[in-house]
Amino acid sequence: MKNILDRNQNKAEEVRSLLRSKNVMMVNIISSPGAGKTTLLERTCETLSSGIRIGVIEGDVTTDRDAKRLEKYNIPIVSINTEGGCHLDSHSIWKALEHFDLDHLDLLFVENVGNLICPSQFDLGEAFKLAVVSTAEGDDKPAKYPMLFSGARAVILNKTDILPYTNFHIASFRADMAEINPRIKIFMTSAVHGEGIREWLEWLKQQMDAFAAS
Repeated sequence: MKNILDRNQNKAEEVRSLLRSKNVMMVNIISSPGAGKTTLLERTCETLSSGIRIGVIEGDVTTDRDAKRLEKYNIPIVSINTEGGCHLDSHSIWKALEHFDLDHLDLLFVENVGNLICPSQFDLGEAFKLAVVSTAEGDDKPAKYPMLFSGARAVILNKTDILPYTNFHIASFRADMAEINPRIKIFMTSAVHGEGIREWLEWLKQQMDAFAAS
């Protein structure tokens, strides 16, 4: 495992250097299946794609269904099927980048394979990791999967519209997050209904400005 991670890290630094040279900010989105990653990307693309040049790498075990949901935004998309693998790695990202015109991109999203464990261990060369969880999953995810939340720059708590129908305790969730990563930014959203999306997008633009200035 150490050898695998070392090889992955070396290639991740190559990816990061290439994207840095092209001034492309890459965001690695990690969540469980069904937390709302693709719906979040739909909301993001429909608002930003007219002024920000966006690309997407779609990681999934099989099918290109998530990628097809984003085709209507007329953005470059590359699908990676892992054929049973539980995560993307930096080598697969490097190969995917060959299919993008990086000189005409500002922002690149990686929708990682639905999994809170394996993807957290692999640096893809991203500017930062974004964790997405939903109220339907329960409030104990930060405590149970601390590696992801300790390394993420922000977390989106999605599906707040169904909060009254769950046993999700926001205070417990925030308390665990404060212990694991007190600097993490927390957004509460309903990607389906659009609640909280404006705050997420304003913060994302701030990250892009800071990236460009660094």
